[in-house]
Amino acid sequence: MKKADRFPGAASFYVNMQNPSQHRAETAAKIAALPQNYKVCEGCDSIVGKATSICPNCHSFRFDSAPETVVSQAVLLGNREQRSVTAEDLG
Repeated sequence: MKKADRFPGAASFYVNMQNPSQHRAETAAKIAALPQNYKVCEGCDSIVGKATSICPNCHSFRFDSAPETVVSQAVLLGNREQRSVTAEDLG
């Protein structure tokens, strides 16, 4: 059993690099498989790497690193279109 299979919604992830929303689902599945490597920004709900000290999107410094929070947010973000504006979008 893959780690991602233990989480609700993980089975619905399907990858097709031609479709950006499916790319988001692939990324979410990777995050859900290893939630201990990530945390959720409490300012903007972005998922960032565990080593991040300042959110690159909203500059918050408060994070929730509970694995269940990370998995829940990954599933949510992986199943919807991007709504936030990132630094990459502006550059």
